[in-house]
Amino acid sequence: MSVTETISNRIRRMRKGQPFAGSLFLNAGSRASVDKALSRMVQAGTLERVIRGVYMRPKESRVLGRVRPSPSRVVEAITKAKQEVIQIHGAEAVRRLGLSTQMQVQTVYYTSGSTREIRVGSAVIRLRHVSNDRLQAAGTPVGVALTALHYLGREEASEAATARVLLSLSREEISKLRACRMPEWMRSALSQALKDVECKSPTSIYPQKNSAIS
Repeated sequence: MSVTETISNRIRRMRKGQPFAGSLFLNAGSRASVDKALSRMVQAGTLERVIRGVYMRPKESRVLGRVRPSPSRVVEAITKAKQEVIQIHGAEAVRRLGLSTQMQVQTVYYTSGSTREIRVGSAVIRLRHVSNDRLQAAGTPVGVALTALHYLGREEASEAATARVLLSLSREEISKLRACRMPEWMRSALSQALKDVECKSPTSIYPQKNSAIS
C-alpha cells in the first residue's frame, strides 16, 4: 500500500472539521513523502490546510458555509501531536468557576512544552511552560480546580472561594484533587473549606450541587 493510500484510509475515519497535525502520519513514510501526499489531498479537495502543518477534512454547514475550527482546537491538535500536556490558564479557570467575570485578553494555555505563540488566522494563542505540578489532571474538572487555586494564591484563596471550587466537584473528584501534589497552604485551605461546607445547612448561600460534601 502506498503512503498516500495509507494516509487516505486513516483520514477517512476522522471526523470532518476536526483539525490534526500532519506529523501524525510520519509512521506511514518519510517526511517528504507524507508532506507530498498531504499536499496532493489538499489540491484534490480531500483535505483543507488550516495552518502550516495542520489539516482537517472539509466540513460544510448549510447556514455558515465552510466550517473553520476554533484556534483552541488547532492548538490542541498541535500539542497532541507533540505529546505535550496542556491546561487552561488560571484566569480562565477562575472565570469558569464563577470566581471572576474577567475574560483573557489573549488566550493562554499552560504547557509541558516550550513557551511560544501560535497564530491561527488573526488569533494568537500563547503557550506558557510551567512545572508538572501545574499540569496535574489536565483537561478535567480536577485540573481546573487545581489551576484556579494556584492562580488565586495563598492570599486570594479565601474560605468562600475555596468552597466554591469544592462545590464544582463530585465526591470522587474531590478525592482526586486532595491526592494531587500541592503546597501546604492549599491543602490546609481545602481541608478547612471542606469542614466549613459540610457544616452548612440546607439554607446555605452555597449551591448544593451534589452529595460530594454532604
